[in-house]
Amino acid sequence: MKPMLLSALLIVISISGTCFAQTGQVIVNSNLVGTVQPNPYNLYGAEYPRIEADSRVTFRFNAPDAKMVQVSIANIPFDMIKGDDGVWTYTSEPQDKGYHNYWMIVDSAIVLDPATNAFIGYGHMCNGFEIPDSDGSFYDLKDVPHGNVLIENYFSKTINAWRHIFVYTPPGYETNTSKRYPVLYLQHGGGEDERVWIEMGRTNLILDNLIAEKKAKPFIVVMETSAAYKPGEVRPQMPPRRPAGQRQGTPPDSTRLRRMFSFDTYKEVMLNDLIPFIDGKFRTLTDGNNRAMAGLSMGTFVTRVVALANLDKFSYIGIFSGGTVAPKDISDKSKVKLVFMSFGSRERGADGLKRAADALKQAGINAVSYISPLTAHEWQSWRRSLYEFAPLLFKN
Repeated sequence: MKPMLLSALLIVISISGTCFAQTGQVIVNSNLVGTVQPNPYNLYGAEYPRIEADSRVTFRFNAPDAKMVQVSIANIPFDMIKGDDGVWTYTSEPQDKGYHNYWMIVDSAIVLDPATNAFIGYGHMCNGFEIPDSDGSFYDLKDVPHGNVLIENYFSKTINAWRHIFVYTPPGYETNTSKRYPVLYLQHGGGEDERVWIEMGRTNLILDNLIAEKKAKPFIVVMETSAAYKPGEVRPQMPPRRPAGQRQGTPPDSTRLRRMFSFDTYKEVMLNDLIPFIDGKFRTLTDGNNRAMAGLSMGTFVTRVVALANLDKFSYIGIFSGGTVAPKDISDKSKVKLVFMSFGSRERGADGLKRAADALKQAGINAVSYISPLTAHEWQSWRRSLYEFAPLLFKN
């Protein structure tokens, strides 16, 4: 069977069922640090992009008739060099550990690299590559009990439309049918959707490993897009595509986001439709002490709009790369079990994180701050943030 046909069949199989098998997830092996290897997201048999031993990445792109080809790494374009065979090549500088988006720019048009899987980011489909991390075994696929990632659809009366969600159920959920579980509602960032916390964030593997090591309680995770509009509601006008050279997202400015977006409709969807659906479909613990909400970047603003405004329904709050929470933001501190805030060390705002957590503690609110070393506004910061956040959830 031809590789392209095999890949197409695998895609059809994966979306036709209700569950992603664990073996279907791209394997990222932290033990491969310092070795030359194909990018783990490459399609079967593709050698490029190639991860070099020093964390540089070599790209190849066949475009014999193109006048100019660039590879854009996290929205920063780099000129490729054309060979006599019509293949363009470029080897990057050493890249930070973890997952990174990239795409090709061919004569000023965004083009995907056909040799590599595509993922959503920056408001469009991107390719991805992964730099191994010697400290990244917490998101490796391991021989431990695995949960499942389910694809569900539910109908929202609020917007009169069907909604598409991903739901992680922990190991043992299917066999221990008398047990009920807490729930974390986990939000994506700008230009992304409900897929990213599984595809790039590796949420299921992080939680499988934490639960196996008895570092975290088993809980359900619900992942959905925050885009929700009522019939006739004017959708916000999307800003122009981020200029080349500007990396994805800095921590979101709440005033600017309020001008661009309103998450009030999504708040109604979540409170009136999504949570009742989850509590009806899954064996959940339905009180606020057993419900958490967290998000990355723009998702932190969604978390503020929904969770901070409804502390009777959410006792655990996670803010990843999205500013800080102040005591004045907490309407009833007696209902808050935890406020967790994080940044990558290279992000603007990281310097004030500990002070913000200390201010919450002085006000009698349990707060934890975390800074991811040597990372920016990127997935390695958020993988690490989830890894630090999850063990703190749903403590008695």
